[in-house]
Amino acid sequence: MRLPQWLLLTAFIAAIVLLWSLRELLLLIFAAVVLAMALCTLVGILRERRPMQRPLALSLCIVGLLLLVAGAAGVVVPPFLEEFALLLQKLPEAGQALVRLGIGWIDSISEAIYGADAFPDLDQLGLKGPRQLVPDSSSLAAGVGSGLLGLLGLAGNLGNGVLRLLFVVAVALMISIQPQAYRNVGLQLIPSFYRRRGRRILDQCGAALSSWMVGVLISSLAVFVLCSIALTLLGVKLVLANALLAGLLNVIPNVGPTMSTIFPMAVALLDAPWKAAAVLGAYVVIQNIESYVITPSVMHHQGKLLPGLTLAAQFLFTLLFGPLGLLMALPLAVVLQVIIREVVIHDVLDRWKRLEPVR
Repeated sequence: MRLPQWLLLTAFIAAIVLLWSLRELLLLIFAAVVLAMALCTLVGILRERRPMQRPLALSLCIVGLLLLVAGAAGVVVPPFLEEFALLLQKLPEAGQALVRLGIGWIDSISEAIYGADAFPDLDQLGLKGPRQLVPDSSSLAAGVGSGLLGLLGLAGNLGNGVLRLLFVVAVALMISIQPQAYRNVGLQLIPSFYRRRGRRILDQCGAALSSWMVGVLISSLAVFVLCSIALTLLGVKLVLANALLAGLLNVIPNVGPTMSTIFPMAVALLDAPWKAAAVLGAYVVIQNIESYVITPSVMHHQGKLLPGLTLAAQFLFTLLFGPLGLLMALPLAVVLQVIIREVVIHDVLDRWKRLEPVR
């Protein structure tokens, strides 16, 4: 290799290292682009039905989304606050009942296996007597210190998450105001001979992301309906609020469904412990149906993603980028599928010159 080639290879490696070091920022920008795509899609639908200026249509869409979020919060939050306060009052009693039930099961199993006289009483072991229930001053100080450090760490993580969210929303709004200008800036980064082709590929990426958003909406509606049916059959209170929460949190892969089980289980625990266990079982079944049947099928139909690739993308991007990679796994997979199909396969591999076979 000559010196210019070595310099080109060195620059390429340095660019890859730089992009990898900025992967978190690039992923946040991609999340802003996805949010901007959703806003632009709503703006386009509104302007098709009611011709108006783009800033006015964007303002109406933002106000409508804020009202929708406020309405959903009004449906979900107040009933849960009331039920949570009642849960705090009854939690000690419910916990004691669960402990007694568990001890009874353990005793029954141990007596059935080892016999009734297999274990000595606590008096014979010298364990029944006064115990030190209050820790000494050093242990108490250490516990308070570790608790304060944990709270500070939690506050720092929450603050970091809020700043990231504000950054994503701000960039998404800026892109939504002038999408063509930002699109032209992106096209300027492509070599001139490939810009026309790059414009078509960007259009296909946008169409694929719009189809993915429709698929997410269908999947969330399916989870809402299934949770409503399950909670109604089990006789759990706040069916609408719990089902709506499950549908909203379904947007977050894996983590969202886990979070959505906490509130209906807490509400069911106020009625009977077995209802909480039944709710957990029902939600596990629903989320498995959603994860392995509904979402892969919908993504295959809407975004042309194979079910196996959908699951593999979630696993791979979680390993590479962490929790944010899990959240953005499917839109990343949709965009990368378009880029690989159009650039790597159609423009490179399909036009690869075949060598003469060796005779």
